[in-house]
Amino acid sequence: MGLQVTLVSAEEEVWTGEASLVVAKTIEGEIGFMQGHEPMLAILAEGQVRITEPSGNKVIADARDGFVSMENNRLTVVAGNAALSS
Repeated sequence: MGLQVTLVSAEEEVWTGEASLVVAKTIEGEIGFMQGHEPMLAILAEGQVRITEPSGNKVIADARDGFVSMENNRLTVVAGNAALSS
């Protein structure tokens, strides 16, 4: 099983599923997450979270006011505001 991703806002679950790559903008810059990434906790900056599914399909969400947590091949993005881009 690959990288399991959950993206939630204060009001709802925005996206959940498996990904081969997730790139999130943090206050320290953009960080890419793949299966096997070391545990990490970072503050989310306003910007996009780009998710690449194993099929190659790309999911893009606008997110801000939250954090990104990575542990045991589980990436959780918790944002005060988040929505899928059209």
